[in-house]
Order: sequence, then C-alpha cells, then structure tokens
Amino acid sequence: MSHPLYVAFIWHQHQPLYKSRAESGIDDGRYRLPWVRLHGTKDYLDLVLLLERYPKLHQTVNLVPSLILQIEDYVAGTALDPYLRIALTPTKHLTLEQKEFAIAHFFDGHHRTLIDPHPRYAELFEQRQDKGPAWCLANWTNQDYGDLAAWHNLSWIDPLFWDDPDIAAWLKQGKGFTLSDRQRIHSKQKEILGRIIPQHRKMQAAGQLEITTTPYTHPILPLLADTNAGRVAVPEMTLPDRRFQWAEDIPRHLQKAKALYCDRFGCEPRGLWPSEQSVSPAVLPYIAEQGFQWICSDEAVLGWSLDHFFSRDGSGNVYEPELLYQPYRLPTPHGDLAIVFRDHRLSDLIGFTYGNMESGHAARDLVGHLEAIARSLKVRQHSGHTSLDQPWLVTIALDGENCWEFYEQDGLPFLTTLYELLSDHTDIKLVTVSEYLDQFPPQATIPADKLHSGSWVDGNFTTWIGDPAKNRAWDLLTEARLTLAKHPEATEENNPEAWEALYAAEGSDWFWWFGEGHTSNQDAMFDQLFREHLAALYQALNEPVPPEVQRPVEVHLAGGDRAPEGFIHPYIDGRGDEQDWDRAGRLEIGGARGTMHRSSDVQRLWYGVDHLNFYLRLDFKAGARPGIDFPPELNLFWFYPGQALCNSPIPLVDVPDAPPLNYLFRHHLSINLLTQTIWFQEAIAHSQWHTRISRAEVGLDSCLELAVPWADLQAEPDWSLQLVLILSDGGRYYTYLPENALVPLGMP
Repeated sequence: MSHPLYVAFIWHQHQPLYKSRAESGIDDGRYRLPWVRLHGTKDYLDLVLLLERYPKLHQTVNLVPSLILQIEDYVAGTALDPYLRIALTPTKHLTLEQKEFAIAHFFDGHHRTLIDPHPRYAELFEQRQDKGPAWCLANWTNQDYGDLAAWHNLSWIDPLFWDDPDIAAWLKQGKGFTLSDRQRIHSKQKEILGRIIPQHRKMQAAGQLEITTTPYTHPILPLLADTNAGRVAVPEMTLPDRRFQWAEDIPRHLQKAKALYCDRFGCEPRGLWPSEQSVSPAVLPYIAEQGFQWICSDEAVLGWSLDHFFSRDGSGNVYEPELLYQPYRLPTPHGDLAIVFRDHRLSDLIGFTYGNMESGHAARDLVGHLEAIARSLKVRQHSGHTSLDQPWLVTIALDGENCWEFYEQDGLPFLTTLYELLSDHTDIKLVTVSEYLDQFPPQATIPADKLHSGSWVDGNFTTWIGDPAKNRAWDLLTEARLTLAKHPEATEENNPEAWEALYAAEGSDWFWWFGEGHTSNQDAMFDQLFREHLAALYQALNEPVPPEVQRPVEVHLAGGDRAPEGFIHPYIDGRGDEQDWDRAGRLEIGGARGTMHRSSDVQRLWYGVDHLNFYLRLDFKAGARPGIDFPPELNLFWFYPGQALCNSPIPLVDVPDAPPLNYLFRHHLSINLLTQTIWFQEAIAHSQWHTRISRAEVGLDSCLELAVPWADLQAEPDWSLQLVLILSDGGRYYTYLPENALVPLGMP
C-alpha cells in the first residue's frame, strides 16, 4: 500500500494569567495586561476560520485552560485591563498618568505590520518617535488620544474580519473617533472573542480539528514532581535552596484541565500538550491515569532519549528522517501513551523566519521541505517504489499566536498560499494526531525510564530553573506550598481561593521571565503577578504574608552587554529599527565601559541570527562620517572553532601580532562604507585567499546593518563561529572591535 506523507500541524494557544489577585481580590476584573483580548481578536478565531475554507486539511489546536477562562472573562464583560480602561474613558477625563501610559504603551506591537499600514496610527507613532513623549504630552489634543486608543484596538483586529461592515467603516474613517466609536470597537472585540470556543467546538465535531488541552495553569510538570529533574540534562545546574517535590499537584492540574475541556467541548480530550513540551518519566503515569492517549514533545527530547544527535544537511533536513517522523509508544502502569516529536526546524521556520520573507516564497519553501522529507524517506526504503511504502508523520508544532504579528496581514497571504498548495497536493496529507494514531498506532517503543527529562527549549529546563532569580522564585513557591500543606482543613472544596492561588503561582510563565534568557518591558509586572498569587495563598489561609513575598524577586534594570534573546529578522536599510533588533545580542563599544572607550566612533555592536542569515549592526557616534572621522573599510573575519578547515591570516597591512588578530580565519567579508560595495573571500591551502560571490546585504544610513546568508559560509548547522571586526583604510589596519573579545555566533 502506498502512502502520502502525513503532516500534523499543532498550534499551541496560550497566554499567562494576567488577572491580578491584589488588594480587592480576584473578582474585581482587573487584568494587568491586555494580551488575551488583543490576541483574541487577531489570532485565535481567524486561524481556524481560514482553515475551514480548506476542508481537506485537518489540524490540531491546543487551547490552554487558563486562556479559555480569560477569554470567557472578557466575553462576560468582567475583565478590565489598563489599556481598555483608558480606551473607554472620555478623553477629557484622562489623567496625566493615563496619558503618559497611552503614549508609552499604545504602540505596543510590531510597527511594520500593525501601525505603518494605517496612516493616522502611523502619524501618531512618528510623532512619538521623532519628537518624543514629552512633546506628545505637551501638544496632543483630546482627539489625538481618542484616535490613538481607537487604533490601538483596531490594528489588532485580524484582516480576515476587515470586510465586516462596522470594521470596514472604522478603517475607512481613519480619524475623529469618539467615545461611542471606541465603545463599539470594544463590543466588536467581545463579539469576536465570543466566537472562539464555539468555532473550535464546531470544527472538532466536523472532524477537521482536534482540540487538545494543557495542565490547568501551564506548569512544568517534571519540576512539580521534583526540581532535581533540572539536573538530568544539566548535571552541574545550581538548584534552588529548597527542593520542590509535590507530584500530588500533577493530577490536580490534569483533572481540572480535563473537567474544563469536557464542559466546553462535550467530550473527553485525547491529546495533551505538556506545558512547554516538558516531559519526564515521573509524569507519564499521571497523564495516562487521566485517560490521555497521546502527548507531544520536541526532537531534542527524542534525540536525548535515543542517545542520538539529529544532524541536518545544508538545506536543514534531517539525515535520519525515519527516527523523527514516527510516533513512539510509552508504556506506563496505567496503559500506553503515544508520543509524537515535532520537527524543531520546520516549526521554527514558521515561528521565526517566514514572516521576514515574501509570503508566496515562504509557503513554497515549507512545501519544498516537506517534499524533500518525502524524497529522503523514499530513497531509504528498499522497494524502489516512487511512493511511500509505509506511513510517516511529520509533526510541526509551535505557538499559534505570537508569530503572526511579523507576517504581512497577520499571516493571511502566507497561510492562504500554503493551504492552497497543500489542498492540491497528492503526496502530502494534513491530519490530526489522533486520526493518524487511530490508523497507524506506534510501532516503536521508548521505555518510560529512557524518556529524557526536558522541554522544547534546548531539551532542558534552564529556561525555568537554575538561574539565581529563577531559583529564588522556586524557594518562594516551595515555602508557600509547605504552608498550604500545614493546613489540611483547607481543601479545594472549602478554600478554593488558596488552591487557585497555588495553581496560578505554579504556572511556567513567571519563571520564563525571571533571570537571564528572556526579557521584555513587562518583566516587573510578571514578577508582581507571581508574588500577588503567592500573597493571595497566604491571605486565604489567614497567614501573614512573608516580607520576601512583598519584595521583587529581582531588580529589573536595562542591561548593557547582553546575549541574543531570540531570532531576529531586521530590514537591512541602515536605520536600526528598534523593534527589528530588540532581541539581538548587544556589545557596548564606546562610552559604556570606561574612559578609554568614550572616543570610539563605533558606540555599540548588535548581532543575531535566524535560519537564513546572521545579522550585524554598528551604531556610530552622532555625526561620525566614514572616511573622515573613521576609516572607510569594515572587515569581518570569522572562524569555526574545532573544525578542520583551511584558514588564513588577516590579509591587511600593519596587523599587530597579538590575539585575536594573529589567529587564522576561514572567511573574510570586506565592506567599503563609502560605496557600500562588498568583497568576499574564503581561505584556501597555503594561507591564501580565494574570492567568492556573496549575497550579503548592506544598509548604511543612521547606522550600518548587514545580513550575511548562512549559505555563503557553507557551514554545517551544528557549527559555531566566532567573529572579529576590523576597520581599515586602503587595506591598512586601523583598529578592531570588540576589544579583547570575539563575537560568538551560534548557528540556528
């Protein structure tokens, strides 16, 4: 029997618990942040409505219980966040603090996709950027604030709904929005939010969707079982002072998730998305005992479990597809579980890369990768058939809301092209995970004790534990959990407030933002929310709130140098767009690390990567001019530690004989800053250089921006590289940066 290549898309829909538990309690409707409401109008409903147009295509959507509850809060009109409060306040009654808040936060969002397409919104944004917040505060009229509040909400309504008569009229109106207009916009938001759950229920009943769930408040289950699980992947991890071991909380989270699911969807869930795709042997029996049939995790977890490193070819496709593209059986005392593992790179291409490409090209690229996987599997079968002899399942799993902000029209052109290509494709079939497992149960087994303890982030738990700030938060949680245990009379039935506060504090999102690894302009707010949940637990037990719970877990200050915080996708135009580089690595060159650096004409270096390129940006001292104030040539030299390659010395005159300048390098890219022309060389034998063609992009305006394709470097995906930058004039060495260091660039 021949088979198509089966593909399972799993979209994970999740938002942290933004509802405050401070002071007035949990029923006052106060939400700290608006993202459930805004993503609810932009990302959750349209994703499945668009899919419904292509009935041949089946997919899986994961709806986290805490997200469902918050959506329902907004639909019921019992949720109010600071952004919404301002939008629904007559502009003449806005306080100074509210106006400052609006100027600071009502442009939150990727400006290229959410602000720039709307002239009035773009006008206000340009005033804020060019003239500054103080000017806006002094000069904006009540109408400006009214228009800003309207557009902050309108821009987050998905383009799929723009043909709605009311929305179309507002978009055409453009300005002059009244309080009544803003109230009606909010009513439209509630209308869209109210359709989310019914539409998912309808499409599941029709068989086109499978809806899955997640532990109640999105906790990291292996760490609830035992925080020592962090040392499985990272044996040297520094753990919290107090060990958290409350495996009994795992069935509580699972039972509450299952009960909520059954109530909203009228059936039992078959699949479970473990929070952050985090798994361990300890959690499997609890999952199976609750009746779940399958779970999902990441290829890194599979690799650790099989003691196999997944390597990829130059196009990013795995060399061992038969290991990754099949479900596995996990035996437990309560029955077998199936587990599928996502293709990390394909998932990341959608999540982080395709938004920076032309939509049609991106869609065709994804289909091309799937076709390449099918060809690879066909080559490896013994029959010689041109079709697949046995079924294989490619799993693509990622956040279903966060990436679309960076796509044209919220991903509508990309998904439309993709779905049209796949609907007409005879050799690729989109399925839900359950319908695949019903037809093709797992043939391979991973013994439960061999399953790796890890997540979809690097195959470990370092995102949530091991950092000093993260560990302090775990110690606070442990103390609160012990306090609850000392009150056996406080059951879930007679003291639900205490238990709900515990579940909220056990959520993963707080630990994500603590310490190193991830940051946002809301770090302090997440810190506050975590401690509010802990404080509410103590208050529900009539226990004093410990002083350490009343103090921030960490000091939230903007840092200087920093490592990259995620993929970046900048436009190479030399303007240094702040949003393009907000997750890039940064090195302070001049003015930040002592007197000797203050005269540097290069003030700051930014660097980062995505799947296609590595990126570099140089910020120059104000008014500095290449060829006048500093040399006109920028040279990039990089090498690959641990790789046996031809390397050559720096081909410049007067290069000092000192590290790292006396190192040997693999590649050399020279940029003439006056003409913006480039010259690319690769090292060959006998310490020589060979000129090659490069597709690097250069932009020079207020800063220098550079994109160098990975394809130019011909490096393997698991290699690392290190970079040094040299300024020169007429081929003569002038200086290098960063001083006494190399820029580390990890391949994606």
